[in-house]
Amino acid sequence: MDQTHDRGDADRDAPDAAHDAPQRSANSAPRDAPAPRGREPISLKAALRRARLESAERGDAMDDVRGAETARLDILREQLEPVFAQLPEDCDLFDLGLIQGEKPRLFVDMIAYVEATRDRRGFRFLQDTRNGRVLLAESEQSNVIVQAVADYLARRLVEREKALAAAVYPTAHTLRAAALAPATAHAPQSHARPPRARPGFLRIVARLFTFVIEVLGSAVFFGLLAAGGWWLWKTYLQ
Repeated sequence: MDQTHDRGDADRDAPDAAHDAPQRSANSAPRDAPAPRGREPISLKAALRRARLESAERGDAMDDVRGAETARLDILREQLEPVFAQLPEDCDLFDLGLIQGEKPRLFVDMIAYVEATRDRRGFRFLQDTRNGRVLLAESEQSNVIVQAVADYLARRLVEREKALAAAVYPTAHTLRAAALAPATAHAPQSHARPPRARPGFLRIVARLFTFVIEVLGSAVFFGLLAAGGWWLWKTYLQ
């Protein structure tokens, strides 16, 4: 009978032990498992390193683009050298030079130059004037730009010749004026003014009276001014 009682107690304790086992395992699980890691802070050094790499890549790309533009303008310069070799020896208006910078340009003179188009497929021939920048030619073919530069040089040479001729030889208008000058000098002056009549006696008297009045008025004015200054000095300064 005691054995039966003990077996019944054991059977009752078994469900309680089975019920408490999950709770103990649940309570002990967080203790045994590692704690979750917190979110790592954002690294400014890493972001700065990535920004520098991106900037270097963009800079390398821009350097490659500028190098390609400079190479194309250098080829155009070689094509223009025979044209510039035909200029007069005493002409110093033009100077063919390639300027490498943020925007490579091939200068023809001080105001005209060639640069690459925005799509970098062609050339633009520009000139700076008083009214702004003027587009003289634009094409993807270098021979078209070479012909436009040659035409520009020819026009500038014609303007130079006209300026030199005007400085050395007088114009036709000047010659005509010089030829007509003697005839005009000896011709009678039909539109000349008649001689002015001499002033009469009454006019002379009126002028003298006016002069006397002006002198007397000036004397009276300066006398009053001196008297007022003397009175102020006697009254307030002594």
